[in-house]
Amino acid sequence: MRSLITYYSYSGNTEKTANILAGILRQKGDVTIQRLKPKEEIASFLGQCGAAFTGKRSDLQDGIEYDASPYDLILIGCPVWAFAPTPAVNTYLDGISGLNGKKAVIFVTYGSGAGVKRCVERIKTVLKDNGAYDIGELAVQQLKTDDSVFVSSLFKKALSP
Repeated sequence: MRSLITYYSYSGNTEKTANILAGILRQKGDVTIQRLKPKEEIASFLGQCGAAFTGKRSDLQDGIEYDASPYDLILIGCPVWAFAPTPAVNTYLDGISGLNGKKAVIFVTYGSGAGVKRCVERIKTVLKDNGAYDIGELAVQQLKTDDSVFVSSLFKKALSP
C-alpha cells in the first residue's frame, strides 16, 4: 500500500500526529509525508484565525506533490483555526488531483474542540467533489498529540467503513 500524508502544522501538534500516522502506515507499505509551508507565515493568532475563517489561501513553498493518483490512501491534516482549515490546506485542496476512487482520511488537531466538525466537513466536501469515495476522520486534542496509542486507536476507527 502506498500512502500520502500531507499536513500543515504551526505549533507542532499536527506534525506529531502526522508522524505517528506515518509510523503506523510504514508497517503496511510506502509512505510519502509532506509538510505544507507557506512562503509567508501569519504570525499572530488573531491573524491566523481571521485568514482561516474567511477561507484565505497561502502561497506555498515549492516541492509539494498535488497528484494523488499514485497512492492508495490519502491523509490530509491541519489544526482547526476558527472553525476552518488553515490557508495552507485550502491552497493544497485547490490543487489536489487524482482522487477518483481513493480512500482518504482527514486528521485535525484542536485546542478547545469548537469548530472541529465544521473544519472536517469543509475538507470532506472538497475531497468528495474531487472523487474520493471513502473518507475517514479523526480529531486529536492537542494534549493527546504525543499519545501514539490514542492516535492509533482513532486512526483504526477512521479506517473502518
